[in-house]
Amino acid sequence: MPAKLVPLAVVMVPLAAQGHLNQLLHLSRLIAARGIPVHYVAAEAHIRQARSRVHGWDPSSAAAIHFHDLPTPAFSNPAPDPNAASKFPAQLIPSLVSSMHLRQPVVELVRELAASALKLAVVYDSTLPYVVQDVPAIPNAKAYCFHSIAAFSVYSFAWEYAGKPSLTEEASIFENVPSADGCFPPEFAEVMQFQHNLPKISSGDIYNTSRVIEGAYIDLLAKEKPTGTGEIWAVGPFNPVERKQSDELCLKWLDKYSLNSVILVSFGSTCSLSDEQITEIAVGLEKSGQNFIWVIREADRGNVFQGEARRAPLPEMYQERVQGRGLILRDWAPQLEILGHVATGGFLTHCGWNSCMESISMGVPVVAWPMHSDQPRNAVLMTKVLGIGVEVAEWARGEGIIPSAAVETAVRRLMASEEGEGIRNRAAELGDAVTKSVLQGGVSTKEMDSFITHISK
Repeated sequence: MPAKLVPLAVVMVPLAAQGHLNQLLHLSRLIAARGIPVHYVAAEAHIRQARSRVHGWDPSSAAAIHFHDLPTPAFSNPAPDPNAASKFPAQLIPSLVSSMHLRQPVVELVRELAASALKLAVVYDSTLPYVVQDVPAIPNAKAYCFHSIAAFSVYSFAWEYAGKPSLTEEASIFENVPSADGCFPPEFAEVMQFQHNLPKISSGDIYNTSRVIEGAYIDLLAKEKPTGTGEIWAVGPFNPVERKQSDELCLKWLDKYSLNSVILVSFGSTCSLSDEQITEIAVGLEKSGQNFIWVIREADRGNVFQGEARRAPLPEMYQERVQGRGLILRDWAPQLEILGHVATGGFLTHCGWNSCMESISMGVPVVAWPMHSDQPRNAVLMTKVLGIGVEVAEWARGEGIIPSAAVETAVRRLMASEEGEGIRNRAAELGDAVTKSVLQGGVSTKEMDSFITHISK
């Protein structure tokens, strides 16, 4: 036995996809800042991916986090298919299946860490209960489920999977959310069905959200317990909320523009668009007459360090035509810092929850263009519930080409109209409220205090 046991240690088990890796790395930082040892576990390539892309805070602050490279079997690493009928990142499914083999390495590490701590909390991604199912058998260890999506979306999926029972008045909005049909391919649905048929092991649920954003839906989850537990902590946003200066080229470019005069265009790390769709976006942005930063990069593979990335073509002489009001970025971009710049007044986004939370916390409204998974529901939350965005088009299962005229109209509507100004004001007010929620005495800080107290008992 060690000479001295630490009172508490935390283990993070993320899903091997950027939005999930990133959120749990941010949560690791927040917990480690309280003097609690945090152990972040994944395959070597995915730890490297998470660490190389961290933004918004000093990477050296990760020194308090212990990274554990765990072995997983080799998997195929297919390229994204920009012409696939579904925009779901099917190229990531092999790495997801491979990660199921983390079960034995994870439980061995947890047993080792449990021998040197009085209490051990294992925070696992909601898609990975299979990997941590042995944790409850360890006397001083408990498992906690992290949901990488909105409380609104979690409740909505649970309600739909339960057969859409009658709703209370406060939940009536869910009658108008898009169906899950078309949001996930059969292969992914099979993996998830297998996982959700396992016994419930979670001692509580953690969300990267704030009660000032989703208080009503957090209360519904706590009351009806569709995830199996009523213990819920909404401790977000995980990302920093203060605006930071940087020497990045794109931020220096933004320095030349006036308040709220630029729209960021980015579809996250898993969306791959066809050449035809990229052309329509290009034309729509050009015709809108608005200033923009457009991040055009290929979607991630299961291993982002292997394979050659596709470089999608732009219309001939496009960059010359938009010079002075459009900046094209082809590599990883500091999205949080761009959103935090005072010149950024809008965000054309796929509505991944990471992007939604970053946009909300920086007070930036959105043009919503959901592609797959929870994104159509997030878009409803952003536009119809919170009133801080507009839609490019009605969700249509991610199929078909959105024409340039729809892009032009939506961008103008947000960036150059009286309606857009009202939306921007609401976004700014919500951003201020979210910032206050993570300050000392704020509601999210109190939720984090409650979580730390709970796992310390």
